[in-house]
Amino acid sequence: MVEITLAGTRLRLLPERCAYVPAARALLVADAHLGKAHSFRRLGVPVPEGPTEETLARLSATVTATGAEQVIFLGDLLHSRHAQAAAAIAPVTRWRAQHAQLHLVLVRGNHDRHAGDPPPAWGVQAVDEPMTLHTLQLQHHPAPPAAGGYAIAGHLHPAVRLGGRGRDLLRLPCFHFADGLGVLPAFGDFTGGHLVQRAPGDRVFAVAPGQVVEVPGPRLP
Repeated sequence: MVEITLAGTRLRLLPERCAYVPAARALLVADAHLGKAHSFRRLGVPVPEGPTEETLARLSATVTATGAEQVIFLGDLLHSRHAQAAAAIAPVTRWRAQHAQLHLVLVRGNHDRHAGDPPPAWGVQAVDEPMTLHTLQLQHHPAPPAAGGYAIAGHLHPAVRLGGRGRDLLRLPCFHFADGLGVLPAFGDFTGGHLVQRAPGDRVFAVAPGQVVEVPGPRLP
């Protein structure tokens, strides 16, 4: 876990690929893409079973470890309209019953517009971006904050490439914080990643198994 402060609000960066706001007892989760594997299978793409269950198990463990009272999804909770099929939503419905006390909020993203809002039985409050939480502006699409504060977004599935000895290369999901805007890694287990383009002064934190590590920027000449 790494803790940073953005516009006066403390944020914990977790190796589970999400962030925790202690002042609000809130988990920020971007790009869960629940039901993505089911959607792919409906289109004839052979992908394995289980990503949704694995994603939900990790979410449960994180809620327990942090003591979160609410989870705020920063867009793309569901991958597509096929994720609304009975077989796809059943694991989420069971998960919701086990965490009935949690307050769930969805800040709608581009996939949510096509998938539709979550089923009413899930008890998810769906809102348009942005949503204000203390000094943070929560949204799906990366854009500077409308007026002051600091914007936290998803959508990009940021990743960083690290080099080691022997020309080894490792690609890891990451948190990317620029001036006024931070982007969280994709939370879903069945998602890709896009390499970040960092500017001078940006902070990048790679997510490795069980740890979050800051990646130094390029050396100046």
